[in-house]
Amino acid sequence: MDSKKPARQSKPSVSASILAAVRNRHRRSATIERALRGDLLIASYNVHKCIGVDKRFDPDRVARVIGEIGADIIAIQEADKRFGERSGLLNLERLHRENSLIPVPVTSLYPQGHGWHGNLLLFREGAVRRVQQLVLPGLEPRGALVVDIDVATGPLRIIAAHFGLLKHSRQQQSEAILNAVAADPTRPTLLIGDLNEWRVGKGSSLHFLRPMFDPARNAVPSFPSRFPVLALDRILGHPHELVSAIEVHDTPLARVASDHLPIKAHIALKDALPALAVTDRASLAR
Repeated sequence: MDSKKPARQSKPSVSASILAAVRNRHRRSATIERALRGDLLIASYNVHKCIGVDKRFDPDRVARVIGEIGADIIAIQEADKRFGERSGLLNLERLHRENSLIPVPVTSLYPQGHGWHGNLLLFREGAVRRVQQLVLPGLEPRGALVVDIDVATGPLRIIAAHFGLLKHSRQQQSEAILNAVAADPTRPTLLIGDLNEWRVGKGSSLHFLRPMFDPARNAVPSFPSRFPVLALDRILGHPHELVSAIEVHDTPLARVASDHLPIKAHIALKDALPALAVTDRASLAR
């Protein structure tokens, strides 16, 4: 009888997860050119309450980075003050004037606030059909915006979220997001935001998002902005083919404006609709 014990399956190490994310970042140059045929440019940006790595509060600098990105739809995290009146920190009139971006309307207890638990979603063109404001479970106050919007190439759902710092909370928040998608899985959906998880394997708290989303797909390092090694910010698609490529918006201004770099994704909405129909048929078969 063989007395050897079966080998344990090791959890992904910190260095392995970081290396995987860095490899994804370097692969982007080979795929971005092909992805430019996508319908939309989607972005996510944690603006760190407009406080840069130089400790300066500078909303104008953040606005210039948003202008650099040139996204059709952008999810902003930490757009409001966290305490007190929780007033908005960005000049929405300037963003509209210079970038044609307008905010998705939200209902807030704080009239001066821009977002929902700091989540602000801006879009250039389209018709907003529904806005749902989720209170996410966990020890910290967190939330997500679920927005159904019709753009020129078809229907789209955006879930703009900022997950918590604790792994158990992120697992609960992942479940809440899945419940929101399950209410109507027929609309192509993007989960966008600072999901506060650097792991990309089974040890990741985002693993609970599978199979609806694939957290390991297209993870690129965006934090810290000076030397990004952790893939905290994500743009995940349902179906997975919805996101054709992701890249980090890495410019001199972006490196100093916030402790996160923005990430941006090329979306092929018209290519995702047939894939979504196949996914729905497979779900019904089960």
